[in-house]
Amino acid sequence: MISSCGYGNTISVATVDDSSSTISGNVIRVGAQNMRNIVAELKDKRVGIVGNQSSLVGNTHLVDTLLNSKVNVIRVFSPEHGFRGDADAGEIVSNGQDARTGLTIISLYGKNKKPKKDQLEGIDVLIFDIQDVGVRFYTYISTLHYVMQACAENNISLMVLDRPNPNGHYVDGPILDMKFSSFVGMHPIPIVHGMTIAEYAQMINGEGWLGENLKCDLTVIPCEGYTHNMPYSLPVPPSPNLRSDLSIQLYPSLCLLEATTVSVGRGTDFPFEVYGHPDFPETDFVYTPKSGFGSKDPKQEGKRCNGYHLTDSIYQRMYKLDFSFLVNANKQLNGKLFIDRDNFFNLLSGNDVLIEQLKQGKSEQEIRASWEPGLSAFKEKRKKYLLYD
Repeated sequence: MISSCGYGNTISVATVDDSSSTISGNVIRVGAQNMRNIVAELKDKRVGIVGNQSSLVGNTHLVDTLLNSKVNVIRVFSPEHGFRGDADAGEIVSNGQDARTGLTIISLYGKNKKPKKDQLEGIDVLIFDIQDVGVRFYTYISTLHYVMQACAENNISLMVLDRPNPNGHYVDGPILDMKFSSFVGMHPIPIVHGMTIAEYAQMINGEGWLGENLKCDLTVIPCEGYTHNMPYSLPVPPSPNLRSDLSIQLYPSLCLLEATTVSVGRGTDFPFEVYGHPDFPETDFVYTPKSGFGSKDPKQEGKRCNGYHLTDSIYQRMYKLDFSFLVNANKQLNGKLFIDRDNFFNLLSGNDVLIEQLKQGKSEQEIRASWEPGLSAFKEKRKKYLLYD
């Protein structure tokens, strides 16, 4: 059954498979598990899939599941990190062919962030099924924007298969100043937006962010049994350097250090669970980044970093951004934390105010007070796009 929700169509959950997550007695089923209705909607359609290693139905990839259900999948599109999720952050991902199915894979990263008209030729419906982590600079939502825009321009329907947001229980951070719009932040939202990928798609449509009065023909396949306050442990890493529940919780706060000289553990067995620098004073915890899976040229490669391991006993679940990492690193490096890397810090923070506040030694309370008007307005706007409590 399809019912209109104002910003797209929502298909109710019917028969699903048995692979689901049980959290405190609650069973969560992701949108991709609503296979009966998905297959019915795709009958006699030529289908393209935007997905990666997280696009699973139980233990089977969505592509394989749909092909086994006799759905006519003709093309696959992959975001940053590639279709199988093994490319480093920022690494060029080339077009290719999936060895398992023989399907053509088109990269939506690098120079080709938006599907071209000829790449969409012959497709009636695009399916978007990628696990997000609810952070503005995590680029899967930027890929979603471009996919929605291309669908709207080429009269192609888009079906978004929803998945829980592991950081969906809070909203925090400065609202993006559109002067700093980029692929690591395209829309006027806070760093942590508290929405699932399908809720976010509805916001893109509803707020007119596709431009030129474009509206995507959007259908949402929601999760079942999910609320925003539920903890959710991802079945597979959504990208090579988010390998644990802890790293996903810390990512929104630690990622701002990516625009500095400080290492956040890329090139180790615990990326986004630590931070450190060779010039930090000696600490009880040291590590040496090395080139390897997911980090071919890690920051401070081969150098002994004095640092901090942010263990599960300290950070079990975060309910706001933690700026103590930035403040502490700036203090340890005597104010020489920031580097001029194509304005990268401002692109991540979404403005040129935060960097000045930190340089001026503003307190966290003062910094947070400067966000409050924009953050309150966003929270109110967000309410009309939510699918879950």
